[in-house]
Amino acid sequence: MIDCIAGYHLNPWTCGIAKFNTILARYLTLPVVGIGSPELDGFRRPLLSLKMSEFTADDADALAAWVAGHERGFELFLHAYDGTPIEQRLLAAADRVYCGNQELSHQLAPARPDIVELFCPGTLLNPQRFQKAELSVFTFGMAHKIRVEHYRKLRQLLDATGQSYAVYVSTALHENTNFDGSFVVRFEELQAIFNGQVYFMGYLSDTAVFNHLVDCTYLAAFFEKGLRANNTTVNAAMECGAAVITNLDEYSPAGLVHMKNVIDINRCDRLPDPEQALRIGRSARDIAHAEYGWDQLVSQLRPVVRT
Repeated sequence: MIDCIAGYHLNPWTCGIAKFNTILARYLTLPVVGIGSPELDGFRRPLLSLKMSEFTADDADALAAWVAGHERGFELFLHAYDGTPIEQRLLAAADRVYCGNQELSHQLAPARPDIVELFCPGTLLNPQRFQKAELSVFTFGMAHKIRVEHYRKLRQLLDATGQSYAVYVSTALHENTNFDGSFVVRFEELQAIFNGQVYFMGYLSDTAVFNHLVDCTYLAAFFEKGLRANNTTVNAAMECGAAVITNLDEYSPAGLVHMKNVIDINRCDRLPDPEQALRIGRSARDIAHAEYGWDQLVSQLRPVVRT
């Protein structure tokens, strides 16, 4: 049985996987320890929950040395996979391997036919209510992942409603990163697209994000290829009952249906009115809690009790 969650970045305020690990550990009543820390060797069966692209070269080498001495002595939750040598060693040496979405499962099944396809529930640490504002579009996520091209179509759809609107942009940062020039350029593009009707909210607390998700008319979240089941931004929004505007592809969660529980920007010729948006949000909340919540994830990580 898993006896700790082992992660690379440990600060849940600056790293999404660290936040995921913190909440998962809370549900499993387990400690979180650092990969590469002396404490890790005090546990018999850690769950390594990681994305190797976050590691420095030295830390990746140190992990490779640790793996060599702990074959079949750990479990692995992969949030991404690039096929690097250390990732291949992890994949081969882990006693059990989980992944966060269908695309990863498809990619890794030839090497690990026993891989367990899971997902990542929303990761709001402290949801609290505040006063409701007017009609709004809220968008949040990592600063370097703003997909400007999808916002151009969103502007057209918003204009077609004939209603006034404002777009509120919040962003987060990975550890050891900052708001670099590329983010500034992207945000200036958003300002131009929405003709000044866009506001940068900075780095918001989970309490502020929660209130925006509850109050907004739409949540906009766009991705390079398509929405994945381990995107905690969208899962959090759905848990809060937000009507999510996103982009879907063949690897997006199978239960998401355009204009039923999500709005696919690539298939949308008009935005739903506020009443329709509320219905979509309610359907999104239902599927998020029924299929992609913490209880469902934990039930698949805990061993089945047989009587």
